[in-house]
Amino acid sequence: MKDIVVMGAGKIGGAIASMLAASGDYRVTIADRNEAQLATITPHRALSTAKVDIADGAALATLLAGRYAVLSAAPFHLTRQVAEIAARAGVHYLDLTEDVATTRKVEAMAAGAATALIPQCGLAPGFISIVAHDLTRHFDTLDSVRMRVGALPQYPSNALNYNLTWSTDGLINEYIEPCEAIVEGRLVTMPAMEEREEFSLDGVTYEAFNTSGGLGTLAKTLEGRVRTMNYRTIRYPGHQAIMKALLNDLNLRNRREVLKDLFENALPATMQDVVVIFVTVCGWKDGRYLQETYARKVYAGTVAGEEMSAIQITTASGICAILDLLASGKLRRQGFVRQEEVALADFLANRFGRHYDPQPVRLAKAG
Repeated sequence: MKDIVVMGAGKIGGAIASMLAASGDYRVTIADRNEAQLATITPHRALSTAKVDIADGAALATLLAGRYAVLSAAPFHLTRQVAEIAARAGVHYLDLTEDVATTRKVEAMAAGAATALIPQCGLAPGFISIVAHDLTRHFDTLDSVRMRVGALPQYPSNALNYNLTWSTDGLINEYIEPCEAIVEGRLVTMPAMEEREEFSLDGVTYEAFNTSGGLGTLAKTLEGRVRTMNYRTIRYPGHQAIMKALLNDLNLRNRREVLKDLFENALPATMQDVVVIFVTVCGWKDGRYLQETYARKVYAGTVAGEEMSAIQITTASGICAILDLLASGKLRRQGFVRQEEVALADFLANRFGRHYDPQPVRLAKAG
């Protein structure tokens, strides 16, 4: 049994802890500064709790001493502290951050590290990069990579067509921070909330638009090898127009705490959600211009004996699968590890990765 620390006892952290404890191969300590949050964690013989403030470096170092790995499910602005102390303590580090600046800092501190530092292990960034990179390997020459992901309510009932399904801070960060993309072979930065498009899947119409962080490190990996590559968040039609009015016309992009308060007191959370994953790659194979598509919907369900939302299932199973692959020797155990280094077949064969479905829909056709 390997000793694991999960930082953050929110919905995602709790799901991670439950999955790992139920596996029988990990002893898990879930840590948070909020005792009330820790009290919501479902008891398990392989699971314990600890009241620790990430800002207290000494307490965090004591908690991590002698552990195999730490998995950060804390807000993006706190993960750098966890990574720094994990690297000093010789503990493997995994996180879920979508924040580009934080990932760059983790990459910098991984130079010379004796253990693995693996950021962006969730859904997007995370699994979406694993899928996209796998599809690119089916082509001789690449043309375009389009990555689309959305965590949506199954039963929207407000003008935004949206319910809170995950971190409010993370959601706001995606809507405000600059986005990376590859345009005509070059890595560029673009504004969030722009370049709206519409598409249909299973008879349902969606919109998608630029948001920050979803490309992860794949943009740097594929720069110069693909003409166009971008990541966009999926929503039901109408969401983007209202959000742009809130962010720009009411200037709430510069008043994040006000926006957070509005979201958390006006948009109800829901466990009845669906995660939509849609990746399309175009390029040339044996002289033909071809397209391959990965499309998948994941719904809320029961995992490890607990009812979980779709975003809990996909995010938690993503980081748990990466931990499993690390522990089994299928990933490098030293330095900075990118998501695109993970083989899709290994991920989907994993006991946690199977929650994404081992037989996704793939369509190959002439363009």
